Amino acid sequence: MTSDITLFVNPSAGRGRGARAAQPAARVLREAGFSVRTVLGTDAPDALRRAREAVAGGTGALIAVGGDGMTSLALRAVAGTRTPLGVVAAGTGNDFARASGLPVRDPVAAARVVATALKGDGGRPVDLGRVGETWFGTVLASGFDSRVNDRGNRMRFPTGRLRYDVAMVAELAALRPIPYRMRLDDGPEQLIEATLVAVGNGSSYGGGMRICAGARLDDGLFDVTVVGPCRRSTLLTVFPKVYRGTHLGHPQVTTHRAAKVTLAVDSDHEPVTGYADGERLGPLPVIAETVPGAVRLLGAR
Repeated sequence: MTSDITLFVNPSAGRGRGARAAQPAARVLREAGFSVRTVLGTDAPDALRRAREAVAGGTGALIAVGGDGMTSLALRAVAGTRTPLGVVAAGTGNDFARASGLPVRDPVAAARVVATALKGDGGRPVDLGRVGETWFGTVLASGFDSRVNDRGNRMRFPTGRLRYDVAMVAELAALRPIPYRMRLDDGPEQLIEATLVAVGNGSSYGGGMRICAGARLDDGLFDVTVVGPCRRSTLLTVFPKVYRGTHLGHPQVTTHRAAKVTLAVDSDHEPVTGYADGERLGPLPVIAETVPGAVRLLGAR
């Protein structure tokens, strides 16, 4: 394996933690004997293009420095290639790193894990989800949670995470079940009413919300969590439990496992957006498939 590796950096991640994490991570990797170059982008498409160029150019590893957004871009750059991925988690949520057992907000520890894996086993294969040409590592969300994202993304005030808190309150006021059409693998189409359906390659989204608490990155299957029709009071009771994963025991919550999941809504229903790794996919229908061993992840347990 070449000793030339690439740091893929989001300087704005975690209110500047990405920029602050890059320097100590690079120092640790250089002290371990690696030649390190840094790739930045002017925006997400430019960053992805530059990361893909580094991979095509034969970099020995792509190391994402930032949050889940940067990790998601890095996954898209290395998925299906022989280039291993390292993660220096320095964002707000860091859900992919948590699911992988990697250090969070400790760039020195994360870089040491990367260096050890590069000199040792070269990382281990982990699964990714794929919708069309888009890869994802954590959760595909649809329903109430994606509506909150839609509303929050349209808002200009307030700023930061408070925007999504306000969006959640607004969506709670308009809460209503969604008529889904869901197919698991090649089974029959199921007509269900649900508040949300989450398809998990990883266990959590939104900074530790363990919506698919049982999901594993190496079993070749999605965990699918369906939250049935809920009153506002029920949803407010269930949601705090998501951080511990104990919501799965609630009578309105059902879980499934499948390698392929098709989600759609009735044609006369308003569109429902899908989000994967927190990024907008577009309106349903979507077909999500697991791709076992799609990437070699450095230091994953």
